[in-house]
Amino acid sequence: MQGVVVKNVDRWLLPDGVDEVLPEQAQAVEHLRRQILDLYHIWGYDLVIPPMVEFTESLLSGSGSDLDLMTFRVTDQISGRMMGIRADITPQTARMDAHSLRREGPNRLCYAGTVLHTRPRGPLESRTPISVGVELFGEATLAADIEVIELFLQTLKVSGVSNVHLDLGHVDIYRGLLAEADLNAEQEAELFKLLQRKASGELSDWVAANIKDKKLASWLTTLPRLTGNQEVLEAAKNALQGAPNSVLEAISQLEKIVAGLTGSGVNIYLDLGEMPGYHYHTGVVFAAYVQGYGKALGNGGRYDHVGEAFGRSRPATGFAFDLKSLVTQGSTSSALVEGIFVPYSDDPQCREQAALLRSQGNRVVQGFPSQKVDFAEINCDRQLVFEDGHYVIKELS
Repeated sequence: MQGVVVKNVDRWLLPDGVDEVLPEQAQAVEHLRRQILDLYHIWGYDLVIPPMVEFTESLLSGSGSDLDLMTFRVTDQISGRMMGIRADITPQTARMDAHSLRREGPNRLCYAGTVLHTRPRGPLESRTPISVGVELFGEATLAADIEVIELFLQTLKVSGVSNVHLDLGHVDIYRGLLAEADLNAEQEAELFKLLQRKASGELSDWVAANIKDKKLASWLTTLPRLTGNQEVLEAAKNALQGAPNSVLEAISQLEKIVAGLTGSGVNIYLDLGEMPGYHYHTGVVFAAYVQGYGKALGNGGRYDHVGEAFGRSRPATGFAFDLKSLVTQGSTSSALVEGIFVPYSDDPQCREQAALLRSQGNRVVQGFPSQKVDFAEINCDRQLVFEDGHYVIKELS
């Protein structure tokens, strides 16, 4: 078979949606990663580092079809079994909670690592985001949801992201109404798409043709209009009066969460028809948006029973951000730390000075024999020079 000839000019190309992080941005990303993980640490979250690949049986357990389609598969050359390259770290932390750690009480975990997607989630998005987030297992109370949302907002604050809009919803509102509708899988999918598009006219026509219960029909057509600030919760209680208890309890939970976030300084937007991944999530869902950024900067929510596949069902809630997006949308410093250039020398005292400077936390770039120095390229603004029998540091003019 004739081999494929690759032109030298094409060797630098990366696959669509796969990006590299060059020094200036890399320093900003790494600096923010450390700040965020330090934040999680002081909130009591333990760092875990899951593997890049796992057998698909565990990697995709309980995660839904969306993640299945986003996951690259490879064959393990040792066992012959199918493995997946992680597209999401949450299922891995669920496995750790259920099997590797098996803690009895609330288990707080955090992580930061690259994930790989078979296709971008949206136009111009990376297929290799650096996912950073937390998961809280083993606590079913609303206090856990409030803690996670507060930490979600603190992550944005540490990242220097301002004018944040927090989008809140609760999948039990839709799920509770859906349970009364007696629809087949195809009808459920049709209704879900109409509600997500907020196509009021089409929704009304579809509901009229498929929902016989007039009260239920009214509730379903009302959902897309139940959006806005916290006053919408009172409107929802009136509009959904007589709805199943799970629906009313979901509204009550949202009221308590909004009250718990009072004083956070964030703009809260409620969308009671919002249900991202409603097959996966089991309670409150949330996302952060900023002006001029066409997608959620981060999102999260409750997903109880995710550990069922590992033999240990536990309440769970958490969130994730793309670290690179936080850097681009935040105000953290992205400038490389400038260093001190040390010309090549055989003098032991010169090497001692370089070692001393490094021990003090300075960036020191050692020169080589006959090196033509470009100070801008090596990012140095000072130089170690020998003057009057001593080594001194001088600013570069």
